[in-house]
Amino acid sequence: MTAATAATRADVAPAVPPSRAGGPHPDVRVVRRRLGPGPRTRLSFWVGPLLLLAVWAVGSWAGFISPAVLTAPWDVAKEFQNQWVDHDLLGNIGTSLRRSVLGLTLGVLGGVVLAVASGLSRVGEALIDGPIQIKRSIPTLALIPLFVAWFGIGESMKVTTIALITLIPIYVNTHNALRGIDGRYAELAETLDVGRVEFVRNVVLPGALPGFLLGLRFAVTVSLLGLVVVEQFNSESGIGHVMTLAQQYGQTSVIVVGLVIYGVFGFLADTAVRLIERRALSWRRTLEG
Repeated sequence: MTAATAATRADVAPAVPPSRAGGPHPDVRVVRRRLGPGPRTRLSFWVGPLLLLAVWAVGSWAGFISPAVLTAPWDVAKEFQNQWVDHDLLGNIGTSLRRSVLGLTLGVLGGVVLAVASGLSRVGEALIDGPIQIKRSIPTLALIPLFVAWFGIGESMKVTTIALITLIPIYVNTHNALRGIDGRYAELAETLDVGRVEFVRNVVLPGALPGFLLGLRFAVTVSLLGLVVVEQFNSESGIGHVMTLAQQYGQTSVIVVGLVIYGVFGFLADTAVRLIERRALSWRRTLEG
């Protein structure tokens, strides 16, 4: 065998790990495995909802799902069109979105302010954290009769309920993230003679951003849960009002339309928060990234 032939065979031969004795194993190939979930596929978050829709459609078509239990998706689509054209569904959707967004905004602002005041100050924690933990043990929906007595049955009661529901996950996750900042950063800041305000702005608050965004995902979901409940109280508009009327007249298809709209709201809102999280935290090296 010539030197050129040997070199060619060496170039095409697979790389093999050396044996314990120092020589190669001729029948063993190197297999590289990737730990974690693997590379992200484009629009992969739509796979689960589309699969759920397919199961619903196939089950309804095959007769496994009775129309009395769950209306078929094509009948829901027809009812959606009917509500859109003849019953001002767009106006009811706008009313529900306005309530949810306003309550969510107030809850997020309140949760962030309280979390920062409690997380960055021992005095603030002593004054704020205890009452918040007490509130966590009391379901907000159980306070609705009290809110009705305070605010009446108008929009104030509905928005206040949603705001109080969303405040808790924002506070808990942001406060936990603030308290979880590595103490070595504070030591480094003291060594470099970094001011407290600059340290909080450039280190503490960015470090707490993952916790805040996690709390925001929970807050978006619970804001819709609160919306479903408060719209049952003497509402004259909104998706909950439509569903309440449908319940009185036994219109299952209209109820399912409302449930689908709530589900789409939640899915799109959570997707938006996840996209914001991915962009805002692109500097982190995690399994998701």
